[in-house]
Amino acid sequence: MKRVTILGATGSVGSSTLDLIEREAEAFEVLALTANHDVERLAAAAIRTNAKLAVVADASCLAGLIERLAGTGIEARGGGDAVCDAARMGADWTMGAIVGLAGLAPIMAAIEGGGTVVLANKEPLVSAGHLVTAAAAKHGATLLPADSEHNAIFQCFDFARPERVRRIILTASGGPFREWSAEAMRGVTPQQAVAHPNWSMGAKISVDSATMMNKGLELIEAARLFPIDPSAIEIILHPQSIIHSMVEYIDGSILAQLGPSDMRVPIAHTLAWPDRMATPMAPLDFVGVGRLDFAAPDPERFPALALARSALQEGGARPAILNAANEVAVAAFLSGGLNFLEIAAIVADTLARYNPVAPDSLEAVLAIDAEARRHAGERVKDCVV
Repeated sequence: MKRVTILGATGSVGSSTLDLIEREAEAFEVLALTANHDVERLAAAAIRTNAKLAVVADASCLAGLIERLAGTGIEARGGGDAVCDAARMGADWTMGAIVGLAGLAPIMAAIEGGGTVVLANKEPLVSAGHLVTAAAAKHGATLLPADSEHNAIFQCFDFARPERVRRIILTASGGPFREWSAEAMRGVTPQQAVAHPNWSMGAKISVDSATMMNKGLELIEAARLFPIDPSAIEIILHPQSIIHSMVEYIDGSILAQLGPSDMRVPIAHTLAWPDRMATPMAPLDFVGVGRLDFAAPDPERFPALALARSALQEGGARPAILNAANEVAVAAFLSGGLNFLEIAAIVADTLARYNPVAPDSLEAVLAIDAEARRHAGERVKDCVV
């Protein structure tokens, strides 16, 4: 049996992971499940999977978790340190699905165990890419991407001969506003922004998709994961979300990974890797799809793309600042305090105001993240509507 831990078990990725595991329960032993504060769903999942440990990051919710798990024999713990302890339990396979930079410390803790660590959240690689990859090399851990785009690239990329790869093509749906005018986008509501046309995702990721910051973060993540010059990573709009990404080789051949818009497909690839496992997905109906469209993203409508590419090129602390400012701005937008177009503006302003030296430790990354959030928060106050 493969021993598994799910960090962020109650979110959309965590729920999809649980669905796959529960369909083949005899193949998996669940060591630990964690959540931020949703104790009801966490406890239910822990009981269904007979997990050894359930952890709620928000320690104030621990009493409720203990109550729901009473008499089950499942240990309940609370707080950030407990989440990291769960990550260190020695799982063969760990899903890292905690949204935002909050997932960095647990990912680093999981890497220490030397098993397979699956990255569903972009922020650890964006903000601390070299630290994450160096830790994986040191401890013999395998990093697998669960993002549909990076998982697609992983399946198509020739790691043995990377010099034969000409370019990586990241596909993007363009989100719900890809054809809206800038003036119309100014009036976008949080409800509209989280209604992604193709994917079922959490609120923060859905907003990132709507601004296309999500694709900017994926650009940086791809540069961390794959041995290729960042200038050879391109972004193209593909509204059907059938081709999840492509790899072009020097002979002109292009390998593409296609599939339905369901996270269970890339998650299943990582869960069974290097083997394959069945999923409940119906066969892709090419006749029903009918057509596949492509277009270049509009840099004026989606300034987040240029901000992300610039941060990647400049390196150092710039990606961490980009990510931190974006998290603050998106949270403010979702709470109703910001105009949609001000999200990218706040990120740009934070990058302009704050430029520390490159971080050389986890503590340095977290310090830069905190200071960038402070700068972004001050800018949010100036923009409150």
